[in-house]
Amino acid sequence: MNVETRWAIDPETARSLDTTALRSEFLIETLFAPGEINLTYSHMDRMIVGGAAPANGALKLEAFKTLGTAGFLDRREAVVANVGEEGTVTVGDTNYALGHRDMLYIAMDAGEVSFSGQGAKFYIVSAPAHQAHDTKLIKIQDANRIDLGAQETSNERSIFQFVHAEGVKSCQLVVGMTTLAPGSVWNTMPAHLHDRRTEAYLYFGMPETARVFHFMGEPDETRHMVIANEQALLSPGWSIHCGAGTANYTFIWAMAGDNIDYKDVDMVAMEDLR
Repeated sequence: MNVETRWAIDPETARSLDTTALRSEFLIETLFAPGEINLTYSHMDRMIVGGAAPANGALKLEAFKTLGTAGFLDRREAVVANVGEEGTVTVGDTNYALGHRDMLYIAMDAGEVSFSGQGAKFYIVSAPAHQAHDTKLIKIQDANRIDLGAQETSNERSIFQFVHAEGVKSCQLVVGMTTLAPGSVWNTMPAHLHDRRTEAYLYFGMPETARVFHFMGEPDETRHMVIANEQALLSPGWSIHCGAGTANYTFIWAMAGDNIDYKDVDMVAMEDLR
């Protein structure tokens, strides 16, 4: 298991970063490596973002020094999404079979977690928790679906809410998935902010030669990053987060912070973007 730490960055510092530094602070380039668990511990809302790719045996999710606990879930909750072939997540003594695009909410203090299944790719997001809810498997067909956008504006898309206030309960994680229709490339536009929550994005489901141009930064000081398939990005509360791709794609969004109100956003007018 490999763990990297990222510190919180303020907007004034971010304005001074060149492309290499910006990518080093916010982009997670390698999530899925066969036989490995790769985690990034962010000091932004203490979120953990990572990936597990089982190969010849099960991979165990273990605690590490920064957590200050004996077990990974002793003071945390997590959501696991499978973006690869079918695989199994074992929590305590219970096995959960996750198909492509299924998610599993794992409660605080639920027990040891391990991953298995050749070809499975488990995306992991975790945040501190204060109480234990119910561990629950959510199939893609059971997620709350919201269809938005239009072909004329190149943003026809379907939002699938998995862990949210009106669905599977959590302490602070809010997690879902957005899939763009063929011919659509824009997501989350008009842009918005939510200073109450940090967000992480995983882009996937696109050809290896395709790219997403992810826009971030303050509304009047925008920056962009070029993101490849199965790469993730940390988005601080002061930053916008929208993007356009060279082809349609899917992304998983995961938030953690002061509330779990999905609609609590501060909209940014198009004319205010710079």
